[in-house]
Amino acid sequence: MTMVITPDRISEKISELYIKANRELPEGVVRALERALASERVPAAKDAMRIMLENVKLAGPLPICQDTGAAVVFCEWGGGVTLASGTLQQAVDAGVARACEEGYLRPSMVADPLRRVNTGDNTPAVLHVTITEGERVRFTVAPKGFGSENMTALRMFTPSDGPDEIIEFITETVKRAGANPCPPVIVGVGIGGTSEQAVLMAKRALLRAPDDCHEDEFYADTERRALERVNALGIGAQGFGGGATALGVNIIAAPTHIAGLPCAVAPGCWVTRHAAGEL
Repeated sequence: MTMVITPDRISEKISELYIKANRELPEGVVRALERALASERVPAAKDAMRIMLENVKLAGPLPICQDTGAAVVFCEWGGGVTLASGTLQQAVDAGVARACEEGYLRPSMVADPLRRVNTGDNTPAVLHVTITEGERVRFTVAPKGFGSENMTALRMFTPSDGPDEIIEFITETVKRAGANPCPPVIVGVGIGGTSEQAVLMAKRALLRAPDDCHEDEFYADTERRALERVNALGIGAQGFGGGATALGVNIIAAPTHIAGLPCAVAPGCWVTRHAAGEL
């Protein structure tokens, strides 16, 4: 038996999720901010985080941040599902355009990277599709602001490198970024695979709550050590100093070639947003 989904259903769901992601900060991020605020000792940084949390509560029908982000969409498409007509990209883009209009979201996409003409509706979306089993389609919409996106870094390590070199790279990346990605950040890290796979894993890592440790204790320890190093930088909330430069370091690892060790670091700003739902 095959489940048939119309493009309109997809567009409606994408619009709903994109608006929600821009208006509601995930509970895990809010919890991490509250903990950071409670332990912060630098007055200016403490005030900054207090304002962040107040902003989350007041946003309501409005976006939490003026940069409503490039629409990054992760799709898990069941093998038993058929799209009634058109393409998935067209359906997703229609949903993003609808959200931009109905949710009063800032159109931030240009049609060409060098000839900078705004598309006017925040399309096209950046769409990543994984084919899964079953008769369901699940979307995760993760608006990505470019204050943090511009700080993304990739390095190709050698197989002889290990956790210490990776942690040093993570720390260097956050230090170089300074206040640009609107700290306290969540640091997504992708290790292994190929270069493009490492960057994608780093992006996916931002979907995990900052207080959820890696299931593998080896990587959980690496995350803890990296977070300690990053927070020792003293950049702090919005660059005002203090102990909360990052709320968490989230790692995803994958098999890789015997001759290489790719590592990507993708910071997410304090408004690391995403919303998920399925059809």
